[in-house]
Amino acid sequence: MRRSTLPTLVVSLACLTSPACFSESASDDGVFTTTLDDEIGSESSSDSTTESSSDSGTTETESTDTTETTDTGDPFCGDGTVDPGEECDDGPNNADDAGCTSACVTAVCGDGLVQIGVEQCDDANPIDNDDCSTSCVLASCGDGLIQPGEACDDANANNDDFCTSLCQVPVCGDGFVKVGFEDCDDGNGDDTDACTSVCEAAVCGDGFLQAGVETCDDANDDNDDECVGACVPAVCGDGFTWMGMEQCDDGNNVSDDGCTADCMAECDGMILTQNWNGWTYYKVPVMGTMTDANINAACMGCGLTVPCQAGAGCNYNGVCTQTNNENGCGSPMLALSQHICAGQQPSQCMLLWGVYQYMGNAWVGGCGAEQNQWCSQGNNVMNKNALCVGPA
Repeated sequence: MRRSTLPTLVVSLACLTSPACFSESASDDGVFTTTLDDEIGSESSSDSTTESSSDSGTTETESTDTTETTDTGDPFCGDGTVDPGEECDDGPNNADDAGCTSACVTAVCGDGLVQIGVEQCDDANPIDNDDCSTSCVLASCGDGLIQPGEACDDANANNDDFCTSLCQVPVCGDGFVKVGFEDCDDGNGDDTDACTSVCEAAVCGDGFLQAGVETCDDANDDNDDECVGACVPAVCGDGFTWMGMEQCDDGNNVSDDGCTADCMAECDGMILTQNWNGWTYYKVPVMGTMTDANINAACMGCGLTVPCQAGAGCNYNGVCTQTNNENGCGSPMLALSQHICAGQQPSQCMLLWGVYQYMGNAWVGGCGAEQNQWCSQGNNVMNKNALCVGPA
């Protein structure tokens, strides 16, 4: 700031009108001289007014100090000049939300001041997982930083990975399908719809009764219990033998075919396997010695026939029904045993113990399976069971 001083008149205007300011004296030549009084003091030495009068007239002289000084003042923040110790100075534009702060410091992220148009926030700390990141951006879901209230943040909006767009770790029932881990996710815990409470697609045998689709579901695919593999209740005539409730089930409700209309085995027989390549195999009691003749008679008495003990082309099949289920010529009931007893031989298949195969007079009576024995000679045993077949 500039300051200036006006020239000081040696003689105060007030003194011009006050007699006390002057004194007069006469010289020897009669000339009167007027001088300033002592009130003026030492100032009269540099700034003075002299009045003199003589016979020839009066002369008045004024002298003034014409020296002019300028005071520029000390440098200060806001004067528009970057002075030592200042990083910037935009003059009147300095502000705590501008590029140059009111302290003449260049605004930076982390200084605790929010620069308009540049920063969203500034909390003056080096912490990334609070409300304001170290890049001065407000925290948000999907920014890759785990903030308070977020369980995860993978910096994307995908809902089928390990972190949903709600910044939550995916769980079954959140409505988002986690690829590779969930079949489905319908956002509920209902087990009666198409997606179960464990986020698996509803299927028959999962133990959950799907409304409008299944009438039962016993959590297995067994066909010999009260709920068969198609998730419908077992009934006589469905082709599946309900253990403990049915002796047989040949898929119809007709009697005189080895299985009665109410699924009881005719001749007190029982089904060994149903619809094996179009044939159902039965176990029918025989009264008497287990000869080929008695085996054949027992089967015929139940409306059934005896199966051939080997495949077509074998020369000792006799009078029998060719089912083409046995492969070799010298292994009676082997393929049947492997079929119903998980690959075991007849001597190890409990279902076939006491069952004798019609041999067509190529053996001494029927060929029987007993525990740890195969073939047992039928002519030496009595009151066992005949192997019989009928159409599936």
